Amino acid sequence: MTTSPSIAFRDGRSIPQLGYGVWKVENAVASDVVVKALEAGYRHVDTARGYNNEAGVGQALKTAGLARDEVFVTSKVPNQDQGRDKTLASFDATMEDLGLEELDLYLIHWPAPSKGLAVETWKALVELQEQGRIRSIGTSNFRIEDIIALESETGVLPVLNQIELHPYINQPELREFHAGKGIVTESWSPLGQGGGELEDPVITQIADARGATPAQVLIAWNLALGNVVIPKSVTPERIASNFASLELTLTEDELAQINALDKGAEARRGPDPDEFAGHQGA
Repeated sequence: MTTSPSIAFRDGRSIPQLGYGVWKVENAVASDVVVKALEAGYRHVDTARGYNNEAGVGQALKTAGLARDEVFVTSKVPNQDQGRDKTLASFDATMEDLGLEELDLYLIHWPAPSKGLAVETWKALVELQEQGRIRSIGTSNFRIEDIIALESETGVLPVLNQIELHPYINQPELREFHAGKGIVTESWSPLGQGGGELEDPVITQIADARGATPAQVLIAWNLALGNVVIPKSVTPERIASNFASLELTLTEDELAQINALDKGAEARRGPDPDEFAGHQGA
């Protein structure tokens, strides 16, 4: 069976580069499709408290019966639970639903600048890590200024920042900042969200030439950039097809063609991190 390569974290741990995301997957469905993903070869599952499916993911982990260290699990503290005490309570609930004693990676889901609680929440994550309850800590949707604030206030950088990233918004400035700080970039919504990426002529022409699907081309592009990537599907055939992207290596010319599709912030499909402070995350 094909296995995903891993990317090293600054804290000495590592993460499987290709993972399985469960955003917008209902709890009862998650308990089934996560098992299918693990059977297909995935060893990295990305969930969040705000997805309301951690219990389903936990059930799937139990059903799959893999050894704990064979599966990398990520979750996230939602905006409504930011702040030290709420974060600690939210983490306890997450771990109960997942049925785990130790979490591989815990992220702050959004910076929520209007709340002003990101640094306090980050300190709670550092505390949990020092207690041995979380192996690695990171962020999601954080801007450059948010990460600088975490470092200046705590001296601790995230090992990873998960951001919206697909060909129409490939975030070169943020990726460059991450690289300079030794922070891994992780892409959410790597296939877009109905914005036309999968039908783009550049993508479809490359796919046709390679005998691949457009989704496989987008995932292979992300992998070539060195990003961790977490595509989502609830269809067993597509779950397996997405994982087969590991077997596709794009040429430098193909990568350049896809890079040139960038439209900047106007192509954002999810909330704007500058403004978002609600309950629903990506």
